[in-house]
Amino acid sequence: MAFTRATGKHRRPSRIQRRTARAAGVAALATTGVVGTVAAPAFAAEPAVEQTGLTPVVTMGDTVAQKIDAQAVAQKQAAEEAAAKKKAEEAARKRAAEAAKEAKERAEEAREAKERAAREAERKRLNTFVSPISGSYVSTGYKTGGAVWSSGSHTGVDFHASSGTAVHSVGMGEVVEAGWGGSYGNQVVIKMNDGTYTQYGHLSSSSVSVGQKVTPGQQIGLSGATGNVTGPHLHFEARTSPEYGSDIDPVAYLRSHGVDV
Repeated sequence: MAFTRATGKHRRPSRIQRRTARAAGVAALATTGVVGTVAAPAFAAEPAVEQTGLTPVVTMGDTVAQKIDAQAVAQKQAAEEAAAKKKAEEAARKRAAEAAKEAKERAEEAREAKERAAREAERKRLNTFVSPISGSYVSTGYKTGGAVWSSGSHTGVDFHASSGTAVHSVGMGEVVEAGWGGSYGNQVVIKMNDGTYTQYGHLSSSSVSVGQKVTPGQQIGLSGATGNVTGPHLHFEARTSPEYGSDIDPVAYLRSHGVDV
């Protein structure tokens, strides 16, 4: 049997071909980002070329692989640090927002507490009773008998006071009478908030009018000696109605409201 001898030849690539293939491989690696900057010495020694019969393959050394690994690790670490920083910033913003909210709530609670305290203080003040004449005393007691009173006894109490002394409403209420009251002279009658009435007689003048609201300690007139009197003083009565004859013990009335008489 006759054999035909192959005529083709497999030849080692020339030096120019090897350099061209090597340059093309490096360029491809750089373009894809696998190799960033590779120092010339890394390729100073020509790598071994594996002959495939088609295309020469450039084999990359250990130094380049280590640099690529280090770059990947650095990028991962930078990404982790950036994520951690962002997370810390978000946590800080959240804490600041919560602190601001808590501070606002505390301020609101303090403001409400202050307002409640002010309202309570005002309520107590308005419900407080005072003496009709500051620093005075009772000179004639309740139910004292004598011919000077048409009923045969005193229907109120007299507070010692010289003419022109300030007379105060003993509590909060509304003026129902202000003017001449016969034997009581110039008088003021006030309906108190608890439904009782107080009367202030023998005034030299009054400074309130019917329908006017008054508060504890508010001046309503000046003491005098008008009407059926023997001298200046304040006649004070506590009543269950605005009418004469509905009187109750004025000293017990004031004491029941905390006034030291």
